[in-house]
Amino acid sequence: MPKKAKLMTEEALQLVARRFAVLGEPMRLRILQALMSGERAVSDLVEATGGTQTNVSRHLQTLAAAGLVSRRKDGLQVFYAVADPSIFQLCELVCGGIRQTLATQTGQIGG
Repeated sequence: MPKKAKLMTEEALQLVARRFAVLGEPMRLRILQALMSGERAVSDLVEATGGTQTNVSRHLQTLAAAGLVSRRKDGLQVFYAVADPSIFQLCELVCGGIRQTLATQTGQIGG
C-alpha cells in the first residue's frame, strides 16, 4: 500500500503551481537543458536555444525570479547556472515518462 502523503498548505500548493508554470514554457526548458553541462554566458544560451537575445534574457529573468537559475556578472558578460539541481530530477521523471509513452505509441503505430 502506498505511503500516505502529507497534505500541503495552500501557500505551498501555490508555490508548486508557480514552479510548474515557469517550467511550462518550451524556451525555458531549452535554456535549462543548455545549462545541464554547466554555467554559460547569455550569448552562448542564445546560440544554443536559437532564440533572440531579448527573448532569452526575458526567460532567464523569469527562471532567476523562480530560483531555478543563478546569475553572475563578469565584466560585460553575464553568466547563468542552474541554482536548483533538483530541477533535473523533476525533468528526468517527466521526460522519462514521455519517452516511454512515445515509444509505446510508436510501437503501436508501427506494429
